[in-house]
Amino acid sequence: MNRPVTVTTWHLEMRDPAALRRARVPQPAPSILRAEIPSPALNRFLYTYVGGDWHWRDRLPWTWARWMQWLDRPQVRTWVMYVAGTPGGYFELERQPGDDVELAYFGLARDFVGKGLGGHLLTVAIEHAWAMGARRVWVHTCSLDHPAALANYRARGMTLFKTETDVRELPARSQGPWPGADCIPPPLVGGG
Repeated sequence: MNRPVTVTTWHLEMRDPAALRRARVPQPAPSILRAEIPSPALNRFLYTYVGGDWHWRDRLPWTWARWMQWLDRPQVRTWVMYVAGTPGGYFELERQPGDDVELAYFGLARDFVGKGLGGHLLTVAIEHAWAMGARRVWVHTCSLDHPAALANYRARGMTLFKTETDVRELPARSQGPWPGADCIPPPLVGGG
């Protein structure tokens, strides 16, 4: 059953690479590798693996062809963070007209939240955005995302440039990474 939910969306930006405040590198350091071959299956997996707990729904109806159309462009790049060989999070960057680079998607899977990985992954994401020739790096997050998301963006040096509020019809609970996953206990959040 859907219900109306008031959602606040925050738009943040960084206009100078010197503004980046790097997070500490966790030990042992996770591997963060670029997925250089466009793979709709991989990106859809990452989208649901990370976003299923946070009402990421926009791309769920996408077909394989729509995913490939999005990914098979030089403007879009995906990196995956591996912790002891297991995917723990990812980010997706899109270079846009005017040389803006949007951090289109960013997040950790539930089992990797609260372990000090998010700040490091965001640091790497912003560094890669600047390496793409950005004149500005930007992102939006909302009140449906992890409660620490906005603070992480600000801690890395991003500044707020716009706030919006709207009402959306959403299920009472997020669906999780697959149907029935909402019965899995939520992650323990803390530290990091």
